[in-house]
Amino acid sequence: MNQAVNLGTLDRAESWRGVDSEALNIFFRDARTHNGWLDRPVPHQLLEEAVDLAKMGPTAANSSPLRVLFVESAEAKERLKPALAPGNVDKTMSAPVTAIMGYDLEFYEQLPKLFPHADARSWFAGNDAFVAHTASQSGTLQAAYFLLALRAVGLDAGPLNGFDNAKVDAEFFSGTAIRSNFIINIGYGDETKLFPRSPRLAFSEIARFV
Repeated sequence: MNQAVNLGTLDRAESWRGVDSEALNIFFRDARTHNGWLDRPVPHQLLEEAVDLAKMGPTAANSSPLRVLFVESAEAKERLKPALAPGNVDKTMSAPVTAIMGYDLEFYEQLPKLFPHADARSWFAGNDAFVAHTASQSGTLQAAYFLLALRAVGLDAGPLNGFDNAKVDAEFFSGTAIRSNFIINIGYGDETKLFPRSPRLAFSEIARFV
């Protein structure tokens, strides 16, 4: 019986070919970083779906430190504007939604719920360096998952880090343990405003086997 189960598992693994080529185009090959946007609102439902997809990706000890603030009102955009680098103002102000991707330095308070099979909170509480590293690392992972999730639900994205994090934190996260990481402009991209795709490194320049 064990042999049959193992063979069945092997057969399934050998027959699995991942997502189809069109899905790979949507996520990677044809996807672009957008700088211009169509005048078309983004339904909140799609943003909620993207968050619900992104939260399923792995993080250290299921720490889930990602916190997202969606900036979409004219008033909120004006609060964000002073923190932006000059070259990022127009693309951000014209985006239907801008997501501030943050991470919570007090994520470990949720670990009794998120990691109930061990006392994971005690691994982090009082260890500020470990907390900061884990929050930043896993928060960035989740932000990347979120970027792909946006593409999965049919939205375009323009991630950027050209802004003053301290100003953003003071304006939007004052009195909390949340710190900004980077921002993602979200909407339906205007393809006429795309730059030519930049080169990428070859496999041999990125990876090696040992």
